[in-house]
Amino acid sequence: MRATVILVQVNPGEAFTIQREDGHIQCITGPAQVPMMSPNGSVPPIYVPPGYVSQIIEENGVRRVLVLPQPEFHHGGHSPLHHAPPPPPPPHAHAHMPAFLPHPSMMPPPPHLYSGMAGGASDMSPQFISQYHPAHIYSEQDPHSPHGRQQFVHRDERANKTYERLQKKLKERQGGERGGGGGGGGGGGGGGGGGGGPNKDSPPSSPQKSRVTSPASDVHNGLGGRSGSENEPSPSPIASPDSPSRSASAAACGRERDVEPGELDEEAQALQARLNTISKPLVVEIHARGVSLSWSPPPRPEAEGGGGDGGGGGGGGGGDRGGGKGGAEAKGEGEEHAEEEEEEGQVEGGEAQEEEEDVQTPPEPPFTYEVSVSYSGKDGRYRSAYSGKDLSATIEDLRPATDYHVRVQAMCKCLQGSASEGVSFTTLSCEPDAPSPPKKANGTKNSLSLQWKAPCDNGSKIQNYILQWDEGKGTGVFEQCYYGPQKQYKVTKLSPASRYAFRLAAKNDMGVSEYSEVVELLTSCGVPVPPSGPELVKAGVTWLCLQWQRPHSSPREDDIGYVLEMEEPGSGYGFQPSYDGDELSCTVRNLHRSTTYKFRVAAYNTEGKSNPSPVTEISTSPDRPGCPPRPSLKGKATPTGFRMAWDAPKDTGGSSITKYTVEISEGQTGVFTGSTWEEVYSGSVMECVCDGLKPGCSYQTRVYCESDGGQSTLSEPLLVQTPAVPPGPCQPPRVQGRPKARELQLRWSPPQVDGGSAVCGYSVELGGAQVEEGREVYQGSELDCTVSSLLPGRTYSFRVRAANKAGYGPFSERTEVTTGPGAPEQCRPPHVTCRSPSCAVLSWEAPPSNGAPVTEFRVEWGAAEGSMQVCYSGSASSHEIKGLLPATNYFCRVQALNVAGAGPFSEVVLCQTPCSVPAAVSVVHALRESEMVVEQPARPRRRRRSSEEDEEEEEEDEEEEDEEDEEDSPPLLYSPSTCLGLRWEPPCNHGSEITSYLIDLGERQPVLTGPVTKHILQNLQPDTAYRVRIQALNSLGAGPFSHTFKLKTKPLPPPPPRLECSAFSHQTLRLKWGDGPAKASTADALQYHLQMEDKNGRFASLYKGPCHTHKVQRLNESTSYTFRIQAFNEAGEGPFSNVYTFATLRSPPAALKAPKVERVGDQSCEISWEALPPMKGDPISYTLQSMLGNSEFKQVYKGASSSHTMSGLQASSEYRFRACAHRLCQDAPELAGPWSPTVFLPPQRPPPEAGAGGAAGGARAAEARRPKRSLTDEQLTLIFILLFGISGILIAFVIQYFVIK
Repeated sequence: MRATVILVQVNPGEAFTIQREDGHIQCITGPAQVPMMSPNGSVPPIYVPPGYVSQIIEENGVRRVLVLPQPEFHHGGHSPLHHAPPPPPPPHAHAHMPAFLPHPSMMPPPPHLYSGMAGGASDMSPQFISQYHPAHIYSEQDPHSPHGRQQFVHRDERANKTYERLQKKLKERQGGERGGGGGGGGGGGGGGGGGGGPNKDSPPSSPQKSRVTSPASDVHNGLGGRSGSENEPSPSPIASPDSPSRSASAAACGRERDVEPGELDEEAQALQARLNTISKPLVVEIHARGVSLSWSPPPRPEAEGGGGDGGGGGGGGGGDRGGGKGGAEAKGEGEEHAEEEEEEGQVEGGEAQEEEEDVQTPPEPPFTYEVSVSYSGKDGRYRSAYSGKDLSATIEDLRPATDYHVRVQAMCKCLQGSASEGVSFTTLSCEPDAPSPPKKANGTKNSLSLQWKAPCDNGSKIQNYILQWDEGKGTGVFEQCYYGPQKQYKVTKLSPASRYAFRLAAKNDMGVSEYSEVVELLTSCGVPVPPSGPELVKAGVTWLCLQWQRPHSSPREDDIGYVLEMEEPGSGYGFQPSYDGDELSCTVRNLHRSTTYKFRVAAYNTEGKSNPSPVTEISTSPDRPGCPPRPSLKGKATPTGFRMAWDAPKDTGGSSITKYTVEISEGQTGVFTGSTWEEVYSGSVMECVCDGLKPGCSYQTRVYCESDGGQSTLSEPLLVQTPAVPPGPCQPPRVQGRPKARELQLRWSPPQVDGGSAVCGYSVELGGAQVEEGREVYQGSELDCTVSSLLPGRTYSFRVRAANKAGYGPFSERTEVTTGPGAPEQCRPPHVTCRSPSCAVLSWEAPPSNGAPVTEFRVEWGAAEGSMQVCYSGSASSHEIKGLLPATNYFCRVQALNVAGAGPFSEVVLCQTPCSVPAAVSVVHALRESEMVVEQPARPRRRRRSSEEDEEEEEEDEEEEDEEDEEDSPPLLYSPSTCLGLRWEPPCNHGSEITSYLIDLGERQPVLTGPVTKHILQNLQPDTAYRVRIQALNSLGAGPFSHTFKLKTKPLPPPPPRLECSAFSHQTLRLKWGDGPAKASTADALQYHLQMEDKNGRFASLYKGPCHTHKVQRLNESTSYTFRIQAFNEAGEGPFSNVYTFATLRSPPAALKAPKVERVGDQSCEISWEALPPMKGDPISYTLQSMLGNSEFKQVYKGASSSHTMSGLQASSEYRFRACAHRLCQDAPELAGPWSPTVFLPPQRPPPEAGAGGAAGGARAAEARRPKRSLTDEQLTLIFILLFGISGILIAFVIQYFVIK
């Protein structure tokens, strides 16, 4: 099965996407033709957009894949309404189809897969031969042709009258606007109220009411065609002749439209509001490729214009009086109703004009209108189609049978109103577009098979195709040869090798399209004659380029193919075809070098194949020889040359080697990129000598050979390194900078000859002025060195030599250098003599000067070795230092200087100054009162007895001591009124320990203390100031006094007050002391401390503060308590008072619970209550009281029993009972407790009477006679608490809701 070539045509602005075998996606943009090879003859799957199918056409062995839209069938004979935007153009459509739709790459992936069919047109499936209706693709057409479309005008009588009336009104309105200036303004106002647009209640105008044929034009995107390149923008379909100037003015005004609403004045805001009230346009007439529109200016507000409120007023001042009422122009109402409304509108308009003649009407502002059209729905994208001042326009270059939406927008004084409501209409159907020329699908010498594609039907399905031909006469007169719905036709009974012209037209219900371009096709001829033998054009090693001539007897129009046959020597297969095609030349490849082949050629066409041509023998060229092996080195390389040899290549290319060429290059590959190759040998001998080279250099050599087949490739390079030699002598070293006393800085240059190897080191030799032998002082790779450890003022000689990997070269000439003077030597340690504790004398000797006299000495002195400072600088040899501290270690050293510099310091000398009296006390503090503790001597411990009998006594003594320690009072303090406490920090003793301190109090006798840092001065006067200073003493004497500071004793503390008991009970005691208010502020100077004795005999603190009363609570009944009190102020705490004893009273019994009452009989009851235990041995008795009705309580029982039976009760009376307990004290009167809660005993119910009625009546009578039960005190308290809580909640809610919120 032979391979098939498929061409995919990509139009400009389109893209073709291919998925390769490796999975990558390749996108090819148009214009382009993509050749695709199918190895098995089948067509690969083609993914097409939704709504399209692929069709395969084969021409001259090349298959073309066409993507066409699916056919649409419209039932009922009506033209289709395309409510959705048209689908994108097929990716393989013809170049003349305008790509006005979205790019295919923006489409979603196709939901279905459409596969092409293999084979030509004769074996295609019927689904690809049937007609496809391209409903949304419009090709470019000529303006008119002799075979134009017919005009179909279908109007009934009512439609004609409506159309004539609208045309008349339109002309009158335009004439009125051009006639009178003021009248035009009034007409505009009237038009706003009346005929500005179709009535909202009337149905939209039908597209079939008026069909007028308009001149055809280029259609592109429904809004106009492209006259130039496809990249140029399409012009807007504006019908007004002066639209360019108006568009320019509108555009100029549009640059100032971006104004915020808040920036407009009142007049501009009123004008803006008027512009926003424009009504939607009115569709006057619909064509297949155009539409006529009219609209009314924005209506005046009621306060300005007349006639805007009266059913459409006619305007004033000679303007347009034909405004009429808005409903008269609406479509869908009756004709009679429209005429009556029109007459009424004219009458009302005339009356309004007469009434407003005396009223000055403001002039109408100049309005500019912009009409926009959308073909993608009401909410789709609108494009401007007209811009001008007229109230009507005709929009051309529309697509037939397509839904459009149109709206109008008013502009005035650089203000732009909002767009009006959109009006929809559908263009009329028309005849199809001109089809493409038919193409030849197949042909013989007596027949031609033609194919063609369906053009755009323009809203009406194509019924038949008209195919015409000139019968081969060439006169330009065409006759019909086919009429039918098929898109292919086979023309038979033709003459061989003849030319025929064809053209094609399409027909639908609306008419016949224009004819396509004329195409000329040829029929085949007879069997061709044998051509001449093939000739050699150019020969190669593995290929031969051959050519041959076309048979002389075959006409130019005949499609002739050629078969080139080749016989390979030694194969035994004879002649085999090597080429089959229609070209007159061929390149045969994959041949053997230097081999003779036999060739012959034969011609063929559709009628048959000719005999082969004469045999021609042609030979291939020899190949160039192979690469020679890598050359090798013979012997050992010398510093200036080497010998090399090589072998012949294994492959000579079919011919003998004639010459070898050797090239050499200095430097390794990749190291010296700029090196060039030089030819050093050329001949047939496979050996050569390379001399005249540099020592220690790297060389590369390579070889190539030549033969009749050409020049071979270069061999691998041979790397040869020539041996290096020691470097040459260096220049004498030179001194760098000024010579120093003990070192020299030398520098030298590298040798001019490195010996073929890089210099890797240098050696510097030091020698005397008259001594040849010396010592090496430097060895390294640097070009300078520092020679140290020299003597100042001496003359030295130096020489240098260089070394590489071959060894050291010769020494350079000597250089003599003299060192400079040096700094002095190190001084000896200085001598120190202390004259006093604060003065010392230093002396030293001059060191060796090293060639220059000593000009200065520097002495450093310090208390620490690391922080010495210069204390003297001069030429003297001694120095006196004052202001030293006694008994202190000092360090010193000395240094000598001359013109060469400073010598090293001497060794450090340590000296110590003599001891002295102590320093002055600098820090003195006064002790706080808590720190003035009286030191008590420790208790002597008893000696342990040796006998075992005394162990128990010792243990008892220890226990007693522990108890005494626990019972000890706080430590005793010195009184701040008569004592002063001092603390100081010891001063520096200056080498001798301090033995005592002397405290000076001024007029009093000084106090001498031991070596302590704290002392308490006693027996001082209260509230008295003293001047105190302290002096330290040691074995050498007394030091200076400290600075004087003032201390003052406090006044004496206050005496304790008298303690009294002002109130007492069984649990509390109220104590009172002193004269003053019960409550005092804490700022009072005098305060009190009250204590009470506990069970252990220790006093515990009860109160501490400025008040004069205190209540002691939670005491036991009938118990004595002991108290004492103390007063204190800023002077301190005074002494405690004498002990006072106060006792509490006995406590009464507790309150009893409510008694329990239980009837025993009709006139008796038993009352019981809880029994209380005796209180500290005192018995308890009880008292019971009763109350009859609302009378007073009376005692009915008193005794020790906890129950009582009461008799003689009245059956119809109410009783209340309460009880209390009494404590019978032995040595005091009895104590009565509180009364218990009251208990209630209701009256007894009478016995029930006989009969149900009597029982009920008796119950009601008893209920009426029963006295109302009163509430107890506890119940009343609970009710009051509940009422108070509810009231508080309500008040809080009211405050929250009405005040806070």
